[in-house]
Order: sequence, then C-alpha cells, then structure tokens
Amino acid sequence: MTLVRLTDVSKHYGSVRALEGVSLEVNAGEITCVLGDNGAGKSTLIKIIAGLHPHDGGSLRIDGEETTLGSPREALDRGIATVYQDLAVVPLMPVWRNFFLGSEPRKGVFKRLDVDFMRRTTRSELLRMGIDLRDVDQPIGTLSGGERQCVAIARAVHFGAKVLVLDEPTAALGVKQSGVVLSYVAAARDQGLGVVLITHNPHHAYLVGDRFVLLRRGTMAASHDRDSVTLDELTRQMAGGSDLEALSHELRRTPGPGTPRD
Repeated sequence: MTLVRLTDVSKHYGSVRALEGVSLEVNAGEITCVLGDNGAGKSTLIKIIAGLHPHDGGSLRIDGEETTLGSPREALDRGIATVYQDLAVVPLMPVWRNFFLGSEPRKGVFKRLDVDFMRRTTRSELLRMGIDLRDVDQPIGTLSGGERQCVAIARAVHFGAKVLVLDEPTAALGVKQSGVVLSYVAAARDQGLGVVLITHNPHHAYLVGDRFVLLRRGTMAASHDRDSVTLDELTRQMAGGSDLEALSHELRRTPGPGTPRD
C-alpha cells in the first residue's frame, strides 16, 4: 500500500533550484532510502514531506489524495512524523516528559499532568519497540545519541505515525550505536510504518532499505529497488561513479625524471 508518492516534485527559492523532477514512493512496511552528499537536496525533500515548505512543481499524494502540505502540524495530522538529526528534546527533562512533550495528558478538575500515566506509557512503549531503558526518570540528556534517536522513533510510533521520516539518524554515531538505531528503524517498518531514511551512508542504507533514491545537485541521479542493485554499485553511484574515476585518473602520480616505472 502506497502511503506517500512524490512525482516530479520541484522546489525553487527565487532563481535557485533546490529540487527538480524528484519522484519517490513510500509504502507501508517498507523503507525508502534517500541518499546524497551535502547540497544534494535531501534537506529540501524532508521539508516538503514534513510540511515545512510547499513544493512548487509536480505532485505530492498522501493516501492517494493529491495535496500540498501547509505546515508540520498538517503533516502530523496526516500521519507523517519527522525525526530530525538535531532532536527536539529538553536535555534536563526526564525521558517520560520528553516522550510526551507538547502532548501531555492531564487529569482531574485542576487539569494536573498525569505523571503516573506518562511514566507507565513511556516505559511500555519503549519496551514494545525493544528499548529497555534503566530508568525513564533519568534526564534524556544522559542517554547516548543512539538511545535518544530510539526514544524519538518510539514516540512517533506511539502518537500514530503512518510515515516516519528520519533525517540522518546515524550521522554522528559510532558503528555499534548506528546498528542499534537501524534495528529500531527496522522495528518501525515491521510494525507497518512506511519509513523514509535520509542518509549519506550507502552501507547503512543497504542494511535496511527496500528502495533507494540517489540525489545529486537537486536532481535524481538514480532510483533502484533492492533486488536491482548491489551494495558495490550503490556505493559507486553514491560516490559519483564516472566522476570519481575521472578524479582518480587526474590525481594519479605522474612519474618524474628518474622515477622507476612499473
């Protein structure tokens, strides 16, 4: 089932072309990976799907209905949750408070925060995703980068996301923490969510991805299903392919006078 489909989507800022003719689809229970270096257009693509910036060319369909998202709240209401690289958390607040940040349940005549419910729910929702934290009362700032990413993913799942957009979730993490985060990305997929994984790391993408879209300078350089591309080919295309080969040839040492030749 296709949850989100972009067809020939473009975005211009004045005379600057940020995106041109980009197409992708996000299916329930699948991970679509968007790869590209800095300046490739990944951030602009995220902003369009997240409702921050409207597209000005092509079409965006959500559940088959053509639409233009006017705000992040509208995107959330349509089931699209975005987890940015710089997570929107309050480091000194406990995990459970960050889990419900902006959506705190209240009870009683005086509308007090239902702290017990938030603690219980945070613990149970994290466990449901396979995340076993020592204490949900600890400040979220004391968690590792990978753990904070996992809390954000579990939060999006709990609040009813159908599409989860992840902005470079492993960019600042080591190998072990990256593996932890990718396992929770796969867990979200296995719960039926459609996932968009933005990354510049083809190895991470290939570990979990079902579809791959490569961006270069705001345009689509390639689009593949998993069965139609190998990791080596994906890495070669990500690195620039023929451009990289030309650069390698250009940088090859030229033997000087008296330099022994092979």
